Amino acid sequence: MGIHTARELRDSNPMWIRKRFSVVMQRTVLELRGTRCIDLETQPVTAKDQLIYSRSFSVKITDADVLDQVISIYAQRVSARLRAQKSLAGHLSAWVSTGWADERSVAHTGHVNVPLATPSDDPIALTKAAGRLLPKCFPVDGIRYARAGVVLTDLRDVDGTMPLSLFREEFEGRGIGRALDDITRKLGRDAVGVGLGGIKKPPGWEMKRAMLSKRAMTHWDELPVAVS
Repeated sequence: MGIHTARELRDSNPMWIRKRFSVVMQRTVLELRGTRCIDLETQPVTAKDQLIYSRSFSVKITDADVLDQVISIYAQRVSARLRAQKSLAGHLSAWVSTGWADERSVAHTGHVNVPLATPSDDPIALTKAAGRLLPKCFPVDGIRYARAGVVLTDLRDVDGTMPLSLFREEFEGRGIGRALDDITRKLGRDAVGVGLGGIKKPPGWEMKRAMLSKRAMTHWDELPVAVS
């Protein structure tokens, strides 16, 4: 359409742009011309509608006990994100799958959906719920799992939810999650955990980050340095 630069977009016909694309694109053209059409979000929304923790493994997992540790750790890490945004989850799903290009593995995907009796951010409750995935894993020999994930949905604000004590697990309300968060902030993410998620030795299956790109936009210590 002959538009290759921001200047050419600015000089295009706003009405034609709206008909060809959308009113949002038209507003972009007008913004480039100096007409304010799109408000700046100075306070972006922080609470998300769903939280996901999923990773690929550095090595394929062929052992049920190792997978049990994976699910435990992932559930606890996503529960920390849940507490960080001050939310409770009403539903958890967990999944595990083999690699689509792994010719040495029997293809398989395991999945489980768990409605929680009461909305929760407790790491023990969420880890127990995610653990219901394990009986669905390794139905036959020859399976090599490559990736897993835990998803929290039906999120609601923690201050606006008052679950009935009759349906709460006995360990909830003891502040276990907050205690873990305090220790993690002081000593690091791998300092403590619940159950298999608290094994001190770093797991050998975690995704490798030796080739991780610099994160200059979000980490001060990774900003590029200009030397004169």
